[in-house]
Amino acid sequence: MNLGEKIFLYCERGQDPSFWAEPVNALTNAAFIIAAMVATRDYLAAPPERRTASAAALVAITYVIGIGSFLFHTYATRWASLADQIPISVFMLTYFGYLLRRYLGLNWLFVLIGLALFFLTIRYAATIECRQAGLLPITARSGARCLNGTIAYVPAFIALAASSLGLALIRHPAWRLLGVASVVFLVSMTFRTLDLELCELSRVGGHLFGTHFLWHVLNALTLYLLLRASILHGRPYDKGNV
Repeated sequence: MNLGEKIFLYCERGQDPSFWAEPVNALTNAAFIIAAMVATRDYLAAPPERRTASAAALVAITYVIGIGSFLFHTYATRWASLADQIPISVFMLTYFGYLLRRYLGLNWLFVLIGLALFFLTIRYAATIECRQAGLLPITARSGARCLNGTIAYVPAFIALAASSLGLALIRHPAWRLLGVASVVFLVSMTFRTLDLELCELSRVGGHLFGTHFLWHVLNALTLYLLLRASILHGRPYDKGNV
């Protein structure tokens, strides 16, 4: 693998290899930093019993997500792609484990089994290709990349939505924030998917914007909602507190 190889995936960049070919996509990564900063404020303002190391780690990963995504949308190389993808994957796995352990109160054996299944599902989804003519025509411009690559995030959406429903059934207070986060995440995924399809319609003053930048903004909001849930409701599971 050539880690310096250029990657052209999004409308705003097109085939331009320059550093600032994606100014809007690059700068909207500030939304992740802002989300992490607001979550940091919430964390520091919370009572001591709510300031858990796990919640702090999730906030820290969110800062790294913003930095990694900025690197990818400026350098646009394979190494920058890894800097973008790895923190996101770490957050998804960490939060899912946090959810199973803290919100649902599962023992570590079931948490590890759940994480293994979640990881395998994500890996499988990322390998799915759409090459058949007429399959998913609304994302035809992305070629073999199903849903313009967004299909890799479908397992995370399903897990988030299902978890919100499950928490609602047991009347865990975190379900509301997770429920809102799942709706925002779905809208975010939609904009990521349609980036190339709506490319020509997003031209302003000769510059093509696409819709990927909205994935950044809405995804940052999704992460903030998840972080807030971890701060407000992430104490060790106790049915008396649910």
